[in-house]
Amino acid sequence: MKTLVIVAHPSMETSVINKRWVEELKKYPEKYTVHELSKVYPDGNIDVEKEQKLVESHGNLVLQFPIYWFNCPPLLKKWFDDVLTYGWAFGSNGGDKFKNRKVALGVSAGIEKLDYHENGRYQYTLEQILVPFRMTFLYCDADYRSFFAFYGEEYDRSEETVEKSTENYLDFVDNL
Repeated sequence: MKTLVIVAHPSMETSVINKRWVEELKKYPEKYTVHELSKVYPDGNIDVEKEQKLVESHGNLVLQFPIYWFNCPPLLKKWFDDVLTYGWAFGSNGGDKFKNRKVALGVSAGIEKLDYHENGRYQYTLEQILVPFRMTFLYCDADYRSFFAFYGEEYDRSEETVEKSTENYLDFVDNL
């Protein structure tokens, strides 16, 4: 089954890393469905049934987004709140749509990896910051596979760095 990559970026047109990752994923429509929330729901009104059917029709799930105020962009948070319903994503009466489904995150961080450290500027690792996502998917009985991160987008946007990151990201997504 194909992998569903849900992309949540508030300004994809100005992105470097996320835009490049999306461009590369779209070259392989037989392997990936790239679902850009901001394009599908510019008004923020999410079609819950459509989103649930989309998840159900795919195998693995990757959520791709920039770290946004040490969290995800608001539209992705809304997607979680609206789509992961009782009786569908968790709970009784069929709440098992994530059971054993491989789920991972692909994130970009504007700041350097050293800043995401106990002794760094922000005193927490990116792994610690992303714990709510891990906990959400563990709660839904998913097979959470961790995350892929690109650090320092604000500092290094060289073509070589972007291409290496893109190659590594696709390897990560392929090997869930």
